[in-house]
Amino acid sequence: MSSPFTLTIDWLAFTLPSGSAQDTMQIVGGDWTKSDTGFRGYPASWITASASRGVGKLGTRAPRAPLEVHVDLSAGIVAPWPSGKVRTVLQWILRQEGHLTRLDCALDDRKSCVSLSTIRQAIETGQCVTRADRMQRISSRSIHTDTPSGETLYLGSPQSQTLLRVYDKRLESQAKEREDWQDYGIRWELELKKDRAQVCGQVLSYLEEPDWLEFIVGVLRSYVDFRATTRDEEDEFRYRAPLLDWWLLLTDGFKKGRLIVEKDAQTLPKVKRWVSQSVAPMLAVICAADPDGAAWLEKQIIAGRTRWKAPHRRLANQEEPLSTHQDAGGHAGAPFQGGEGVS
Repeated sequence: MSSPFTLTIDWLAFTLPSGSAQDTMQIVGGDWTKSDTGFRGYPASWITASASRGVGKLGTRAPRAPLEVHVDLSAGIVAPWPSGKVRTVLQWILRQEGHLTRLDCALDDRKSCVSLSTIRQAIETGQCVTRADRMQRISSRSIHTDTPSGETLYLGSPQSQTLLRVYDKRLESQAKEREDWQDYGIRWELELKKDRAQVCGQVLSYLEEPDWLEFIVGVLRSYVDFRATTRDEEDEFRYRAPLLDWWLLLTDGFKKGRLIVEKDAQTLPKVKRWVSQSVAPMLAVICAADPDGAAWLEKQIIAGRTRWKAPHRRLANQEEPLSTHQDAGGHAGAPFQGGEGVS
C-alpha cells in the first residue's frame, strides 16, 4: 500500500546576476513566447504556460543590470517536473552564481489523517510553538450554491522569509473541477523566500533525492511545532513540552512518504480552455496587426502537426491519459540545520 504522505516542489523563482535568456529557457524547458510588456521592472520578457494553468515568466535587460535574468515559475510548471530535473535546475542556478528568491515545498496528508479543525484548535489553544507571530484564517464558499470551497490557515507574515499555508487541497481541487481531487487531503505548504529559499535550494541541490522528505520535514519543524503546552507557560517549558501525538504521527508519516511528480491529466476540454484563456488574446493580436495573420496561423497549425509527441497524439486520438502520479523516491535521514524561521 502506498504512503498517504507526499512531497511536491511547488514553486521556483530565481535571479541570475549574468545570464542568457535563451540558455535559461532551454534549461527550464517549455515553449516560450516573447511578450510585448515588461516583467518586474525588466523591459524584455518571455512567458510560457501549461494546460494546467501553470505560468512561467522570464525578465531581463534591466537598465540597472542589463545581463541580469529573473525567472518566476508557478506550481503548474514546476510540480510536474521529475525530482531529477528539479535537482539539475537547482545545480545549474547555483553554478551560474544565481540566487533563489522563492521555493515552495508542499507536504500532502492525502488521507486527511489530521483535520484542519484539529490544527486550528491547537493553534487557538496555544499548543503551536513557533516564532511566527501571526495566524490568519481565510474561508471561502460559493455565492450561488453556498457550498464551501476552501479554508486556509496562514502562519507568518507575507513579508517574512517563511510562510506556512495549511489548507484543504481536496476541497480546493474539487472546487476547481480537477479530475483527481479525491487524491488530495490536507496540504502543508512552506513558502520560502530570499535567504531561506537559497539555503533550502542549496541543500536540495546536493542531497540525495530519497533524503529530501526528511530534510523538508526538518524545515517545517524548525518553523512550527505542536506541543502539549499552553500559551501562558514560559517559553522554556513550551519549547520542551512533549509533542502532541497527532503531530508526531503526522511528521513521521511525512518522513516516510513519497516524493512525487504531479501530472495533471490532459483532456481535450482542458486544452481548449487553456487556449481560450491564455493563448487566444495573443492570436487575436497577430490577426489584427497583420493582414495575412490568419493565413500565417493556419500554416503554423499545419506545421505544428509534424512536432507532435506522444501526449499530442493521445489527445488527438482521444486516448485515455496516463496515470496522474509518478513516484520518485523514498525516505532517509538528513536533519535540517537552519534553526527557526527567518523573519
